[in-house]
Amino acid sequence: MDIATLVVVAMVIATSLIFDFTNGFHDTANAMATSIATGALKPKTAVIAAGTLNLVGAFLSTEVAKTISGGIINEQEVTISAAFIFAGLIGAIIWNLITWLVGLPSSSSHALFGGLVGAVIVGAGVQGVNFMAVISKVLIPALISPIIAGLAAWCAVKLMYLIVKGLDEKRVEDGFRHGQTVTACLVALSHGTNDAQKTMGIITLTLIAEGMQASGTGPQIWVVFVCGLAIALGTYTGGWRVIRTLGKGLTEINTPQGFGAEAASATTILVSSHLGFALSTTQVCSGSIIGSGLGKKGNKVNWGVAGRMVIAWLVTFPVAGVFGAVACAIARLGMGGVIVVALIGIAAALVILRLSRRNPVNSANVNDSAEVKLNPSNNAVAAQ
Repeated sequence: MDIATLVVVAMVIATSLIFDFTNGFHDTANAMATSIATGALKPKTAVIAAGTLNLVGAFLSTEVAKTISGGIINEQEVTISAAFIFAGLIGAIIWNLITWLVGLPSSSSHALFGGLVGAVIVGAGVQGVNFMAVISKVLIPALISPIIAGLAAWCAVKLMYLIVKGLDEKRVEDGFRHGQTVTACLVALSHGTNDAQKTMGIITLTLIAEGMQASGTGPQIWVVFVCGLAIALGTYTGGWRVIRTLGKGLTEINTPQGFGAEAASATTILVSSHLGFALSTTQVCSGSIIGSGLGKKGNKVNWGVAGRMVIAWLVTFPVAGVFGAVACAIARLGMGGVIVVALIGIAAALVILRLSRRNPVNSANVNDSAEVKLNPSNNAVAAQ
């Protein structure tokens, strides 16, 4: 293997971990938004717990990683180079940062799959993608999982209010507040079992594609550790913009509703991880929050925000695919093209981070009322 290939492989691994980090801060809201919104956990405590449990969850299963490294891409039928995977990662990271900037809980998972599929199609042709696996393991779970989680949360909230009917409201709130600390931690644990594995699969796919690991094998232990650590560190930073949207932008919830939403999310994600479905934890948790909001009589759901979230879900896969395809077209030019793609990614990240400072969201103001709306004057969608 020549030096140039080793350099690209190293760049893929580093970029994979950067994506894992952005996945962590983008998806912190999945585990902790409802607990922070109801006051069950303090914001800083919540992100520390979420980060730790994401790391633990990364070691519990590798089924999703195997789906990605040996199912989505036909690496045995076509030649997949590390440069193609690198291009797909850059496309996914850029889309992750854009949706983080605007506070939309889009799917980091679908950004990753979209970027990878777009890059492989440009680099190796459509035969390089196992579209049946994409449909059965990614797209169908994406459609079904939020509905299942939403219905489960709706039923749970209805049942809980039936059980506690007539009890003192303060005692009910306090009781479920303690329960939320448990369910929130379960969601964080389940997030590690699903989302951390996606980057494990990407690194494993790269090693297989370059002949550095046998085809059909799962992630090595060092890959599991570094991916778990990266997503844990990202989670610890706290994706406050997305937390605000999920916790306050969709619906106002109390502790029984938060408990129901988190229990439904954790169950759905853990079962899917066991089956090897690379679903979107963002969509699952959003669906459960909407279900919990509808479960309480008189509670209102902000369907405007929900509608914009659905649009973000629908466009994430194809848009990230376009980003990955364009990046791959450049990366195919050789080592110089790979460097250009890296520079484009760095420049895009710096611009987005600079824009984020215009409207900062942090642990101090994350529970302020939120509405996601288009603000053309700022050339961005802002969470306000």
